[in-house]
Amino acid sequence: MGAGGALHLLVVRLLLLLCPALLAAGVSFAQQNAVKFSLEAEPAKVAPGKPVRLRLQAEIEKGWHLYSVTSPVTPTATRIVALDDAAVTVTRVLQQKVEAKFDPVAAASTESYEEKATFLVDAVLKADVKPGPLEVTLQVRSSACNDKTCLPPRKKLITASLIADGAAPDAGLAAVPDGFVEATPAKTAAVAAPVAEKAPAAAAPAKDGLLGFLLGAFGWGLAAIFTPCVFPMIPFTLSYFLNRGEGGRGEGLRQALVFCIGIVVLFTAIGLAASALLGAGGAQALSSNPWVNGLIGLVFFAFGLSMLGAFEITLPSGLLTKMNAASEGGGYVGSLLMGLTFSLTSFACVGPFMGALLAASVTGDKLQPAMGMAAFATGLASPFFFLAMFPSYLKKLPKSGGWLVRVKVVMAFFVFAMMVKYFSNVDLVLHWELLSRERFLALWVVLTAMPGFYLLGWLRFEGIGKDEAVSIPRLLLGIFILAFSFFLLSGLFGAPLGEIDAYVPVSTRAVSSAGGATGIHFAKNDLPGALARAKAENKLVFLNFTGYTCTNCKLMKANMFPRPEIAAEMSKFVLVELYTDGSDAVSEANLKLQEETHKTVAIPYYVILDGEGKTLRAFPGLTRDAAEFLKFLQG
Repeated sequence: MGAGGALHLLVVRLLLLLCPALLAAGVSFAQQNAVKFSLEAEPAKVAPGKPVRLRLQAEIEKGWHLYSVTSPVTPTATRIVALDDAAVTVTRVLQQKVEAKFDPVAAASTESYEEKATFLVDAVLKADVKPGPLEVTLQVRSSACNDKTCLPPRKKLITASLIADGAAPDAGLAAVPDGFVEATPAKTAAVAAPVAEKAPAAAAPAKDGLLGFLLGAFGWGLAAIFTPCVFPMIPFTLSYFLNRGEGGRGEGLRQALVFCIGIVVLFTAIGLAASALLGAGGAQALSSNPWVNGLIGLVFFAFGLSMLGAFEITLPSGLLTKMNAASEGGGYVGSLLMGLTFSLTSFACVGPFMGALLAASVTGDKLQPAMGMAAFATGLASPFFFLAMFPSYLKKLPKSGGWLVRVKVVMAFFVFAMMVKYFSNVDLVLHWELLSRERFLALWVVLTAMPGFYLLGWLRFEGIGKDEAVSIPRLLLGIFILAFSFFLLSGLFGAPLGEIDAYVPVSTRAVSSAGGATGIHFAKNDLPGALARAKAENKLVFLNFTGYTCTNCKLMKANMFPRPEIAAEMSKFVLVELYTDGSDAVSEANLKLQEETHKTVAIPYYVILDGEGKTLRAFPGLTRDAAEFLKFLQG
């Protein structure tokens, strides 16, 4: 078998493994349906404009329980509404009486039913319906739990049949039947002011995090050199400095330095603008705002299509022409303007790097976007200055060619993967529940496998000829990318993904924040309840200020909390988490509480409280040092 046949066989085997795995994951998830609903109209004949009672029956599998409409834990509470185009208008919902009790999975007091549950939905048949048989549809959003796990809330459409008959008698549904109560959806308890006094000043975050961020930004700047918009510009740009007649080599170096300063000035200005716009709540403004994340996702989608050759992204030609004409004036001003022009012309390729960098930078200090962009620009500009100092190395650079096109195509798929991440942020904050962990990883598996197929020659895009042999570097890189795709595939079946878990939605198969295997369960947005329980059980409270889209928060949950020594210590606390990056009033109250009592809005942020709400100690931010975090827990 030839090399082409062997590669074809490799791709076929990968697809045979990949497709059933994705299908099995989807089927397994879809089969988790512990509650079946049915709907019946009482009476079966109703006059238009008159009341009708709809009886919603829930059959609950043994070992599972369904939450009431008034359950205090609002994410799992049952919701019953009529769609806008429904034949009825809902006036009230009645539910069977149920006593609240402590739920070990939700780690809070809840109201729930077992085996069976009945809800009565009083409604009015719309006056404009046509006489005759019709169907009435209600939308039910519910969640079910057993002793170990919870199914994610799902919306279902439940239909009942009735007959619109103008001669039907008025049913008169004013009375509430025995055993039922009117159900007004519960609102999450306010979290205002249970903390008795302001927290002591927290220790400043470790500088290692900022240093690592800046080094990473510098590295991304270096990587951006090897893009089709930047790399071919190197010889042309350097010739501008090295072939100057006056001033000699020293003058050329000074001109190159000014050129690099122009690059740094433009990108740093972008970072400063982001810092000024974001302010103290910058992390929430960029990393959790659904509109901002949606816009970034669309921009990345456009970048990805452009890199695949669908169209070309260019800045207005008039602007670039004026900038280029000004730079030809010579002198230091000309070199500075040339650096600015170069930055603008390279935007189509460095834009994805900038977007990811700005999104990562806002979780730190308010000046971090500016510092990050300055580090990125320094990395982008440094090769120009280095080659101006040592021009002999210019001849050793690889020639521009097909490899640059291949870099662009491979980048396109990873840009699409970043797009999925930003759309996932929108989904998490708005609670649409469309991009579950399983669906998210399925998309990432496919998007990371595609560049591997391309490099091996079995996915046709520009940059690789039909009969072009696979070089050793291409083969090794393709194998590495496909191996990474297989690693992501393991996450579909519950395997931990290490650092990557920080960017992936938490599994929707359980409400526990750090995985059922460790027994770590957090009460969500219920600080008063946690304080009451801590006081009753004579325990301390572990308070976690966290976020739906916070990567460092998820990194701690996935890699720090499950460690045996950490999990054992955390089990001694009453655990509660307050989400601060949502678009709802509860998140705003949580954010206000954190800012007023702890003088920070950074997440993650961990606080130990006593039963009275007094702050004992605080731990800011991410750490990978288990001993350090254990010391904080033990006090």
